Amino acid sequence: MTITTANNGNDVVALRVQQENIEPKRSIGNGTGIEDLDDDGKPRRTGVLSLPWCIAQLGWVAGPIALAIFAYITFYTSSLLADCYRYPDPGSGKRNYNYSEAVGTFLGQRMKIACGIIQYVNLFGYSVAYTIAGVASMVAIFKASCFNKRGSSNTPCTISNTPFMIGFGICELILSQIPNINELTLLSTLATLMSFTYSSIGVLLSINKIIKGNTGKTTLTGVEIGPKFSVADKVWSTFSAIGDIELAFSFSLVLIEIQDTMKGPAENKKMKIANLISVTTTTVFYAMCGCLGYAAYGNDAPGNMISGVYDPMWLVVLANVCIVVHLVGAYQVFNQPLYATIESWSSKKWENSKFVNHDYSVSIPGFKNKKCHINMFKIVWRSCYVIVVTLLAMVVPYFNDVLGFLGATGYWPLTIYFPIAMYISRKEIKKYSLKWIVLQSLSGFCLICSSAAACGAVRGISKSLASDSLKAKH
Repeated sequence: MTITTANNGNDVVALRVQQENIEPKRSIGNGTGIEDLDDDGKPRRTGVLSLPWCIAQLGWVAGPIALAIFAYITFYTSSLLADCYRYPDPGSGKRNYNYSEAVGTFLGQRMKIACGIIQYVNLFGYSVAYTIAGVASMVAIFKASCFNKRGSSNTPCTISNTPFMIGFGICELILSQIPNINELTLLSTLATLMSFTYSSIGVLLSINKIIKGNTGKTTLTGVEIGPKFSVADKVWSTFSAIGDIELAFSFSLVLIEIQDTMKGPAENKKMKIANLISVTTTTVFYAMCGCLGYAAYGNDAPGNMISGVYDPMWLVVLANVCIVVHLVGAYQVFNQPLYATIESWSSKKWENSKFVNHDYSVSIPGFKNKKCHINMFKIVWRSCYVIVVTLLAMVVPYFNDVLGFLGATGYWPLTIYFPIAMYISRKEIKKYSLKWIVLQSLSGFCLICSSAAACGAVRGISKSLASDSLKAKH
């Protein structure tokens, strides 16, 4: 079993993959509105690659502490969630096949509906963001090749994003026909490997910069308030940094579905071990990326630790290729729960429909006695879903700001509130007891952090809209 976290460990993730042009303030020049710079004038945030920027906003003290705190919280609540896969006994009771079903079992039907809405809206949002981010890296590869051939950036390399969007969409449309999450082991493993590869490249580039001695200024409290950086800027950047760190650890929304692929009995014990390995490994990588990146770039750390680096060119291109492959795999892993829910509901709703429920067996050429099963409803519904996601990615280039809001608002209920509430219900913990107060305090703390991150995301959305409005006037 492999846990792929798109950022997320959620590299969630590589949500804002964008290479800075050799001329830093020039946009890609493709006329689609997707630019190299974020709303603060820095390269767009890139999941794990944005962690040096996060540490720069928080400083040497608060930055690593924030990483450690959210890593532990994520492991703790994911362990609570692992015990909710079966009911009433966590090791051998009745199975809950997905997250919302588990919530319904422990907290009731209304909470099940609320959980389902939050979970699937977030999954849809990630799909759009992965498409935008994947295309941005594909464009970055083209630009690197273009500049390498021309040997100069005096003549801008322009290209439309549309062919890349269509290509990415076609790839996901084909892969979306993989029957279920059980069949994604190879793709999930490859995506995880790619995540660690491009993260490692970022670390190597930072180490190289440190060895050369060309490092930026670092401080205990991060970016300092001054003429060009007001108190308000410091507050908003801190909120954004907290949101990025939260998003990097928000992979709980698919953990029950992943646990359902494990062989029984005692899946909860196996899942806790997998969670420990996953969180520990990703946290070590996050700490290396964040701290080494901050040590290398200082308070001017970019939102993407491989941005603006073109030497060696092949290494930067490799990093972007790994990002694209990672996002392709993460897209499928995160969407399988949504596919399964819609298909299960449709099967019950139209149980007599051959279009929905009948599978056609087709022999595979070259493979004796091997057949694949084709369901027309799955082909049509999944294809339509990918098409809608691709079209939305084309027309809403700043959707990553919306995703930031979805991630911030989704982190608390899916990673914190529901696991804690289900644990309290399962253990029948008395209200206002010491343990109840501690658990609710933890939930309240994370709610405050998520609310702050959501405010930062709303500010990003408003600035994007204001920027688009200004461009339209001119």
